[in-house]
Amino acid sequence: MVGDTYATLLTGKDTAGRFCLIDVHIPPGGGPPPHQYDFEESFIIIEGEIEATFRGVKSVAGAGQTVHVPANAPHQFHNKSDRAARLLCICSPAGQEEFFAQVGVPVATRTTPPPKLDEKARAEFMAKAQALAPQYRTELLKHA
Repeated sequence: MVGDTYATLLTGKDTAGRFCLIDVHIPPGGGPPPHQYDFEESFIIIEGEIEATFRGVKSVAGAGQTVHVPANAPHQFHNKSDRAARLLCICSPAGQEEFFAQVGVPVATRTTPPPKLDEKARAEFMAKAQALAPQYRTELLKHA
C-alpha cells in the first residue's frame, strides 16, 4: 500500500477481535497519507526511524521507541531517512488488517516493493481506498 508493505501477523480472528498485529516495512520516502481512525493504534519501531505527525506536531521516533495514537487523532508518518524502517503496528480493536487486505496488492515477501503505479492507477487506488475507508472506521485526510 502506498509503497509500503503490510504483513498481517495476527488478525482479529486470532484475538477474538481485540487487536491485530501488522509488520510494516516502510522504504525511504514511504509512509501513508494523513488519516485517522475511531480505534487505538500503536507503533513499535523495530528498525530505522520515522517522522510522525500527530495532531499537527512532528516528532522523530527510532528503533526501540513506541508511538501511540489514540482514537480519532489525525496522524501520519514518513520515513525521511535513507534506509528502510520496520514497525510493528497494533490496532485495537482489530479490523484495520481487513482494510489493508481489501485495498492492498499482494507481494511475494515482507520487503518486496509493491508495483509502481502510474498516475491513473494511483488515482484508482486512492478512489478505492476512499470508498472502502468508512467500512473500516478509517478516514483519509488532507492534513494530519
